Amino acid sequence: RQVKDRFNRYALDIYPLCQKMINRSSVSFETAVRLAIAGNIIDFGPNSQIGPSVIDETIDHALSGQLLGDIELLSKAVRSVDNILYLGDNCGEIVFDRLLIEQLPLHKVTFAVRGSSVINDATLADAEATGMTDMVKVLDNGSDAPGTIIENCSDAFRQRFDRADLVISKGQGNYEALSDVDKDIFFLLKAKCPLIAQHIGCDLGSPVIFSRVKKAA
Repeated sequence: RQVKDRFNRYALDIYPLCQKMINRSSVSFETAVRLAIAGNIIDFGPNSQIGPSVIDETIDHALSGQLLGDIELLSKAVRSVDNILYLGDNCGEIVFDRLLIEQLPLHKVTFAVRGSSVINDATLADAEATGMTDMVKVLDNGSDAPGTIIENCSDAFRQRFDRADLVISKGQGNYEALSDVDKDIFFLLKAKCPLIAQHIGCDLGSPVIFSRVKKAA
């Protein structure tokens, strides 16, 4: 809990600067997406030694490097649907998700967290600590898996997942659990292991928008 709180506080400390980056950008939605993906570096699964300098470097790389995927398809999908389910991933990262969610129609968004603690994944306590619960509806998924394994989630979450017109999914764990699910999903992540990079078809460390869309947005 102490480590998670430390990363939430650090992300909140740099949140105003990130907001300014978005507000000053001529492509504000894309910048918010890039920052949200940069936040995915805060993951103790593959690396428990993440520190502020690594986060800062990742932000710089995410803003200046190539973004793989179709940002316009995501933007159109967000505008065209009525119900968006945003699947959170890690503590600290949740603040970067907040930057992107501020660019979305808030009344359409439900943000999902883990049902209980696992690694450094975000829970309801993290959503409350970072102000997410003041912005949008927040729902826990009823599971302690480090990913969204639908059959392990609560009935309330599964009903919300089924009703969603669009799912925005953060992180590798959610990608591993949902990449074969028949649903309109945009996966936002950094490819942090060779297997995931190979599966997506990208270089290791790449910031990625991977879309799985059944119908035209």
